Amino acid sequence: MAPRHDGLEAALSGISGILVTPFDAEDRLAPARLRPVVDRAIGAGVHILVANGNTSEFYALSTAEAEAMVHAAAEQIDGRVPLLAGIGRALPDALALARASAVAGAAGLMVHQPPDPFVAPRGVVEYVRRIAEAGRGLPVVLYLRNDGIGLDAIADLCGLPEVVGVKWASPTPLRLAAAIRRADARITWVGGLAETWAPPLCAVGARGFTSGLINVWPAHSVAIHRALAAHDYPGAMTLIAQMAEFEALRAEEGNGTNVSVVKAALALLGNDCGHVRAPGAWPLSAVQQRRLAVLLGEWGLTGRAKAAE
Repeated sequence: MAPRHDGLEAALSGISGILVTPFDAEDRLAPARLRPVVDRAIGAGVHILVANGNTSEFYALSTAEAEAMVHAAAEQIDGRVPLLAGIGRALPDALALARASAVAGAAGLMVHQPPDPFVAPRGVVEYVRRIAEAGRGLPVVLYLRNDGIGLDAIADLCGLPEVVGVKWASPTPLRLAAAIRRADARITWVGGLAETWAPPLCAVGARGFTSGLINVWPAHSVAIHRALAAHDYPGAMTLIAQMAEFEALRAEEGNGTNVSVVKAALALLGNDCGHVRAPGAWPLSAVQQRRLAVLLGEWGLTGRAKAAE
């Protein structure tokens, strides 16, 4: 059996904050710009931080850049909360990144679901097994963006000794409930569709949820988690309604503004983390920028509601 990491597993029942990846004007990594984001999130009570997630533009980074970012995040977090390191892409790259993440001091590995068009369910099991082996005993969290590999393969993945959690990023709560019933009770299930989908996924057995909002307004994410932990679903839904416009903006252009809205918001807050790499949308349109600026003003985060005009 792989060693238990109780700190990580407890944190997975909280908020998994997905960190942005900062760039400078020459499109180089600018990790120092991330420090205020990290400090703000930890100060607000976010339970676990994730480098090289989708809000981190993982698929826009080279493997060397992803390695640099997990080292930078580990240094900035400095053990205050667990760090989960995203792992993925071609198997040789994934193995290299798993080894680098272990050296950096990550508390666990989050394995992205392979986007390859020719994915065999048993091939995914082997993919995760090899990454776990390269991770030097670190616990593994599966990141499932859909359940197309089937419940049998998901159960097999959950049977790997290193696997301690699953981030379920599919709007299918009944399938999630079925997957939970078939898995070992030791697995921690996490709602992987951020705050908006946290209530229905939590209702069937997920405990924590992922969040990109924590880069901008971590206190609000923590308030939503607190309400859900207290089974105050009406209170949680009221809080979620306050951020609905933010999530609607992120979902525009085929979800291509997902990270763009977060980075544009950070710039309006004076914490510029640079642009979003193609194929993401950058910059926001004038209409999108105005809507975002007004929203941040309504939240009380900035008085510059006219900054985008």
